[in-house]
Amino acid sequence: MQAISNVENLFAVLNETAEIIAKELNVAYIEALSETGENIFHGSILQEELSEISVKGLKRRYESVKIDLFSNEELRKAYQLAILKGLKEGAHPNHQMTPDTIGLFLGYLVNKFIGSKKEISLLDPAVGTGNLLTTILNSLTVETVDSFGIDVDDLLVRLAYINANLQEHPVQFFNQDSLEPLLVDPVDFVVSDLPVGYYPNAEGAKKYALKASEGHSYSHHLFIEQSLNYTKSAGYLFLIVPNSLFDTKEAPKLNELIREQAYIQGFIQLPSNLFKEEQHAKSILVLQKKGNGVSAPKHAMLVNLPKFSNKEAMQSIMKQIEEWFQVNKNIK
Repeated sequence: MQAISNVENLFAVLNETAEIIAKELNVAYIEALSETGENIFHGSILQEELSEISVKGLKRRYESVKIDLFSNEELRKAYQLAILKGLKEGAHPNHQMTPDTIGLFLGYLVNKFIGSKKEISLLDPAVGTGNLLTTILNSLTVETVDSFGIDVDDLLVRLAYINANLQEHPVQFFNQDSLEPLLVDPVDFVVSDLPVGYYPNAEGAKKYALKASEGHSYSHHLFIEQSLNYTKSAGYLFLIVPNSLFDTKEAPKLNELIREQAYIQGFIQLPSNLFKEEQHAKSILVLQKKGNGVSAPKHAMLVNLPKFSNKEAMQSIMKQIEEWFQVNKNIK
């Protein structure tokens, strides 16, 4: 109960202070949330144009919580709740936050594929508000992680930056189109909930092997190709993709590219109840980029996950996954 209470208390402070800033500065709630997050992180009120009454109200609310007494997961969940409220109020209607259950499951998978490594580098090329990335970072048991997040939306990047700062994750963020040349070196792991749809920059798509034969290209196909470009040899990719990824008219080209550059380690279908409509259901595609000493798994991990709330069915599936790792011991 204490963890829930901490999350609720911190959310209340984030929510009330964001509303004060939004009203006085006449900005959207989601923008005010980034402002109040900065205040909490720096331990001071940075908005000079606020009235004395508002400053006093903010100080009183900030002093009611001690951030250093919160766990990273409590900080993340409280901040996530406030972001969700902001997204529902009209800003970024097309941006959907990855459900926590998916993030926690991905964290489990990444840990399994890390094996005995002590240091890794990790990239999310569609980082959004940073919720998926920090969920995974909070679950990792590796000693050192160099992590990077990229998003074309400047407000989302700012929210992600504050999210990471509050949890003391030293993530490097870049505000740019992830399908343009990136300012990061290739990494050991790419983890991302890929944007699904068409890439509006037809000229920019021309440099990709997966550009559409005609019309606009699928952005999620281009993201897969770009993610492979920025993965080290023998590195891994964990990509949340549409269930229909390999069923479209552009799928043959995607299959060919993957065969040339990587091995499919797994395709894990996520529970359908996590998505409002069946056609929007997604899966986790796990790839390993080819490299010295890398070979295809004896068989790919093909899993259809039950509802996460179905404990008995989940235990059975997790046992199957653990057995798959036992068989594929080349993961080190």
